[in-house]
Amino acid sequence: MPVQNYEGYKFYLNADLVSHGLKKWGLAEWWRNPPLRYQRLLRKVEYLTNCHRGPINKLRELYYRFRLRRLGLLLGIHIGRNVCGPGLAIIHHGQIIISNEAVIGKNCRIHAGVNIGHWKTGAPKIGDNVYIGPGAKIIGDIKIGDRVVIGANAVVCKSFPAGVTIGGVPAKIISQNDSSNVIKTPGA
Repeated sequence: MPVQNYEGYKFYLNADLVSHGLKKWGLAEWWRNPPLRYQRLLRKVEYLTNCHRGPINKLRELYYRFRLRRLGLLLGIHIGRNVCGPGLAIIHHGQIIISNEAVIGKNCRIHAGVNIGHWKTGAPKIGDNVYIGPGAKIIGDIKIGDRVVIGANAVVCKSFPAGVTIGGVPAKIISQNDSSNVIKTPGA
């Protein structure tokens, strides 16, 4: 569900902080954690896009979209608006591309080199509490269940059920372990 009001915007920001293991946002975190800075700008753009109308707010939205694009080019990150649920954790910057048509649930953890892309008929739909390892490629109109661990450099081009670990090229189930040991969820 996309950000629909100011309270939702604040909820998303707090959930993203928790997923990074932080209690508050400050200058030190701004300096040390550029991917989280990108996420916060993304949430601001989502909020302005979804909740504000009028010419002045349109200018504010364009300004923040420009800053988001510039920071994204610097870090190698592109994430479409209203794609990721609350609690997103981008662990490292460097070539993270997520299609504008993808849908990612809450508390997803993404590492560098990940590509979640549209292919022919659609884009992936990824459940809640999913861990996506470095270099993973998730392509096509597929569904990934909740609590799935996607291993490093996996190429995922078919759907998988909830609570499994997948890996390989092409990806297959390699374990029945879920993501409960690697995902920080609010309240856990």
